Amino acid sequence: MAGSASVLTDNSRLSQLDRGLYRVERVLALLSGFAVFSLMILAVFSVGGRNIAGQPLPGYVDWIEQAMPLIAFMGVSYTQRDGGHIRMDMLVGALKGRALYLAELITTIAILILMILLVWGTWAHFMRSFDFGAPWWSRDSSMDIALPLWPAKLLAPVAFGVLCLRLCLQIWAYARALISGTDQPVAVPLIEDVATQAAHEAETVTGHDE
Repeated sequence: MAGSASVLTDNSRLSQLDRGLYRVERVLALLSGFAVFSLMILAVFSVGGRNIAGQPLPGYVDWIEQAMPLIAFMGVSYTQRDGGHIRMDMLVGALKGRALYLAELITTIAILILMILLVWGTWAHFMRSFDFGAPWWSRDSSMDIALPLWPAKLLAPVAFGVLCLRLCLQIWAYARALISGTDQPVAVPLIEDVATQAAHEAETVTGHDE
């Protein structure tokens, strides 16, 4: 197991790429966590400044706008790898073997198509904001302290691009499992019953997760 108890690994090229990408995804998810923590610190300073000095933190809303893409998007690929997104487990869980892999393959391809379109759209949105010839390389800025907005707009295509790489690996894994008929595919989250999920959560809480 690697990182998540529901994702199998082996010595194949697919599994090696999966583990390598997972390291990148964990860094992005960690950045997302730091963004949440930073907003908590900013909130303390803003509320404290308002109550003590009668002056909230300047640009507090601007910094929230900058941090929101970090919070909303940077952990999306990490969650996809571990199977943490909302899904129809009651329906998919009724399938077994090649029928399951075919269903997962079709839905993953559909998600990949959607994400490619989102990468294209968010990149175009970023390019409308970025300009080498403008101050701070930005054609637009936040309303209060004039922070350039292009860094925040760049985060969306970056995060979605990483997710596209993850989806490509999962399509490879499901296609491989569909052809071989194995009951232990690597690089994809395996569907667990309620008892298994509870056991893994108990291991995590007690510090015995391996």
